[in-house]
Amino acid sequence: TMTIHNEKNIVEVHVRSGVYSSDTIFDYSNGYIATRLFSRKACFILKINKEYIPELQEIGRLAFERQTMKRIYSPNNVWVQFQSGHSLLGSLKQWLLYGKHIKQLCTGLPLYQ
Repeated sequence: TMTIHNEKNIVEVHVRSGVYSSDTIFDYSNGYIATRLFSRKACFILKINKEYIPELQEIGRLAFERQTMKRIYSPNNVWVQFQSGHSLLGSLKQWLLYGKHIKQLCTGLPLYQ
């Protein structure tokens, strides 16, 4: 499920698929995306690159269009590889950078940038 909070400038995506379940927050105010993978008990954080990530207003439109599924399987998709050896525990400075919504999602979990 996807919930768009225009007033908070965030998008929440919840995937419920057994061992592959996850929660993701697109925080446009702070410019970061965080994904919490339940099976790995970890949070992955990525800086929003506007070249590849749609704007908040566009996500709402795309969510209701058939083209959304085509984009998922598009050859233009960008996949990101995180370095698991560089885990860090969230310090106060990082939480200020990532914002309160990502902090709520990822507190107590190892973070991978």
